[in-house]
Amino acid sequence: MSVDQKTTASVPLARPNQGSHRLDASALAWRPTDSPGFWVKPLLADAAGGARTELMRIDPGAYVGEHSHDQLEEIYVLSGEFFDAERTYRPGDYCVRAVGAAHIAGSKTGCTMLLVYRA
Repeated sequence: MSVDQKTTASVPLARPNQGSHRLDASALAWRPTDSPGFWVKPLLADAAGGARTELMRIDPGAYVGEHSHDQLEEIYVLSGEFFDAERTYRPGDYCVRAVGAAHIAGSKTGCTMLLVYRA
């Protein structure tokens, strides 16, 4: 079974109980975050398990100081460059952070990445 959810949906897709669900992320508007210059397109939100998947765009020059997350964070860079205190990540680079790992985040040139958060 396949289900299409129109891109005008105000919430990301929920974890499917069966079949495949589709969302046209290219048609979704970028949503601002609490950090200036950081934008997201929520794709999946699993209310029961707490996992979520998002596209994130970081504007050139945007930066956020040290912070951590209460979930495992997975990052896959799609375009541009992203940096933390350890290195610069480029398209195709993957990073996974432990729950509670303190880090900074930013981009000199701008970037788009796929983020996955899970317990």
